[in-house]
Amino acid sequence: MSMYEPKTERSQFSQAEWDQRVDMAAAHRLAHLQGFSEGIFNHLTAIVPDHPDQYLCLPFGMHWSEATASCFLSVDFNKRVIKGRGEVERSSYGIHVPIHRMRPDAPYVFHIHAPYASALTRLEDSRLLPIGQTEASFIHDIAYDVRYSGFGSTPGEGDRLGKVLGGKSILFMGNHGIVVLGRTVGEAYDRMYYLERACQTQLYAMWTGKKLRPISDEIALKMGAPLNYKELKYGGRAHFDLHFDALKRLLSGEPKTRFDE
Repeated sequence: MSMYEPKTERSQFSQAEWDQRVDMAAAHRLAHLQGFSEGIFNHLTAIVPDHPDQYLCLPFGMHWSEATASCFLSVDFNKRVIKGRGEVERSSYGIHVPIHRMRPDAPYVFHIHAPYASALTRLEDSRLLPIGQTEASFIHDIAYDVRYSGFGSTPGEGDRLGKVLGGKSILFMGNHGIVVLGRTVGEAYDRMYYLERACQTQLYAMWTGKKLRPISDEIALKMGAPLNYKELKYGGRAHFDLHFDALKRLLSGEPKTRFDE
């Protein structure tokens, strides 16, 4: 029997929390399939609906490909497990709780060590450059931390990172990885996905050794505004939620890939 059995009963969750758990399980599985995960480390967390002092996290030791809606821990800001069974990883508490406290406007906090974004954080100049369409949509929404302080396992480090992040939704953690914030699972995942794609493209362009061609700051600002403030909608829904729905359909079409158990 798995150390995470028995799963928490479905009846213990409101419909809103259950729907969130399904989406968070999908986000973990998708992140693994798309090469964003790093073993059993890194963390995708979310504030529990109607419980602003509790967040969801995966039990430490569980692989992201194993995530299901019923396996998540509900943890309060004092690191007490409210629902579920398993261990709370130290960095998921030390980094995420301070950011959740500081940014109630963005209940989803995703921290990953995706290879291309993490590669940029290793460079002396780790800025994402405005050289293309993808990165233009969020180029002015990125904060950069250049002081690596070791493992982010204490709330003090989380406080420091949260202050560097400020009111932006993306943080490049020097010599480390990235943090992406969102108002929905779909927004956080969409930003994480396209950020990694933009970093990949920049590195490919840099590897040619040829001179890069930037777009103007005026154009970048113009392109970023509607994406940041949910003005691009189709059928009343934001583009990033439609993107996440499409990714979930990929999961549901694969045999033995259930994330709503």
